[in-house]
Amino acid sequence: MGGLISIREGLGKRERYETLLPQVRALVADESDLTANLGNILSALHMTFRFHWTGLYRVVGDELVLGPFQGPVACTRIARGRGVCGTAWVEKRMINVPDVEAFPGHIACSALSRSELVTPIRDERGAVRAVLDIDSELPDFFDAVDESMLAEVVRIIENLRGW
Repeated sequence: MGGLISIREGLGKRERYETLLPQVRALVADESDLTANLGNILSALHMTFRFHWTGLYRVVGDELVLGPFQGPVACTRIARGRGVCGTAWVEKRMINVPDVEAFPGHIACSALSRSELVTPIRDERGAVRAVLDIDSELPDFFDAVDESMLAEVVRIIENLRGW
């Protein structure tokens, strides 16, 4: 699918996600290249919600290495267990941080980030292969709607070909 993502103005957050998800599924359905699919998924999320930063860090050895992303220049490598991304990787769980300044060991890749939501992306055995990292310039931005709907986005990512 080479079309555009179309989200009607005036929709609430949940409705925007519900409109976006089938379009993302269609966008990646016929494409086999992992990088192309990840780039399009991240762009669709970023543009729909106007997040500050939307990207992926891949597990490479004992580090997370920057993958496709949308937004300002980012940290390239994050050590295992460091910052929100490294902690989500080690603990194998989604972490929603309302105030990044209050998170012990937060890595400030951008001084403008105020809140962050990181979700592990697993392989078929349950091992974390990457993390989806989304930042907002607003404190306490992410809520239960973001958590549940981004878990759906992660399921789409986990099922992509080419991992």
